[in-house]
This record gives sequence, C-alpha cells and structure tokens, in this order.
Amino acid sequence: MLEWARRADSAGFSTLGTIDRVVYGNYDSVPALAAAAAVTSRIRLTTAILISPYRGNGALLAKQLASVDQLSDGRLVVGIAVGNRDDDFTATGSDFAGRGAAQDALLAEMRAVWAGEPRGTAGAIGPAPVQPGGPPLLIGGTGAAAIRRTAALGAGWIAGGGGPAMFADAAGRIRDAWTAAGREGAPRLVSLGYYALGPDADDAARGYLSDYYAFAGPYAEQIAQSALTDADAVRRAVDEFAEAGCDELILFPCSADPDQVDRLAEVALR
Repeated sequence: MLEWARRADSAGFSTLGTIDRVVYGNYDSVPALAAAAAVTSRIRLTTAILISPYRGNGALLAKQLASVDQLSDGRLVVGIAVGNRDDDFTATGSDFAGRGAAQDALLAEMRAVWAGEPRGTAGAIGPAPVQPGGPPLLIGGTGAAAIRRTAALGAGWIAGGGGPAMFADAAGRIRDAWTAAGREGAPRLVSLGYYALGPDADDAARGYLSDYYAFAGPYAEQIAQSALTDADAVRRAVDEFAEAGCDELILFPCSADPDQVDRLAEVALR
C-alpha cells in the first residue's frame, strides 16, 4: 500500500482514494490515509466513500479526520455517506434503519468540533484541522436526504459508481439544489470507478469485484463487467465523465500490484 501511495504521488495523480467497509479484509480508511500521508507530499487523500453512521460519534470521527488533515498538511478530502450494507451495521451494533438521522447528527457534531467549539475543561477537541472549518465534505448518495446534505453542508457531491449518464442526471439535481439553497459558486462533482490493466485485466476485475460485491447478488456481475480493462476504455471513460460535468474521476484498482499505478499513468496522464 505504501509503495502504491509513493508511486501515485510521484506520477502526478490528483488523489489517492479509499473505499470503506467493515465486514471485509480491507484496511480501514482513516489509518490507511494516515499511513499514505506519511509517505507522500503532494497528492490529495480522499475517503471515497467513508461510511460514517456506524463509527460511534461525530466528536471522535472529527478528531480522527482532523489528525489526518494535520499529518497531511491539509490534503484530506472527506467523501461521506450513510451506506447500504446492513451487515456492517450489525457487526458494529448500529441501527441500520436509523442511519439517516445518525448521519445528520454526526455531521453537525463534526462541523462544531472543527469550528473549535469547547467540549470540556481543556476547551476544544483537537487537533484543529489545517483547512479552516475542516476538510471539505463530499456527500455521497442520490436520495433526497443526500442531496439536501450536499446543498446545506457539502463542498460537493461524490458518486459511488455508475456510468457517465447516471452521473450527469444526478449532478443536475445536485446543481439545482445547490442554487435553490443560495450557495455561491458551484459544487465540486466527483465520481469513482474500477479499472484493471494488463494481460490479466479481465480476470482481475471479475475476480475482485465479484467477491467484493457478492452481497449484491446478480448485480455483482454487472459491476464486474463495468470495469475498465483496456486503455481505450479508460480514455473513453475519462472523456465521457468530463463531458458529464465530473471534476475528478477516482479510479480504483482491481489488483493490488503497484504496477497498476504505472499502467494507469501511462494511459491517463500522458
């Protein structure tokens, strides 16, 4: 993982991202990005997407994320959403049905902590984030509540998957809500996707994504088939997402081989 982070930083990519899940063998997003911060100097660090309602409380999560923001000298971006896998909530003893209300309370507390509101005899919960007001929040989800949170609290919105057409449709609704809320400027619009390059690309994509999304049943195969597995597919996706109004496309690998960083750089950055 550290070699991956070093290569991505050196190659010139804009962001290192982490997906988030409890009941799986992945690293947790917060310490993973703290580790990446220690071996990089330029690249942004983005949770894409952090599932937060089962993470205890907003005060503790705010402290953890502010710590990564400090360690990275202000390079953290927080993509955040309520999630849709009930096994993660069961495993953490959290209420799946009440995750929306929990998210609203958690976001409010995080923003209060990052604003420096006192919480005890020592004053505010530290460390203070490098970025004023805290790391920028990219709200995930396409439902009415997610759109409301984006317009009210977010620096922008992040799509958890789907193609350019799906992205463009949701992005339009985000922009409309942003304007209706009286927000200045425009929301930052981000999406993610999956890729694998090289002679074993198809097998790597099918093996990894079919396993990771096994909870989704037959839909897992559709996700696996959507992976970008050759240079032309990557270039086409980058162009189509840009045309759909996407400010940044974060591509996640289907192989842990750090050579995938170099293969993607050769296709997407040159």
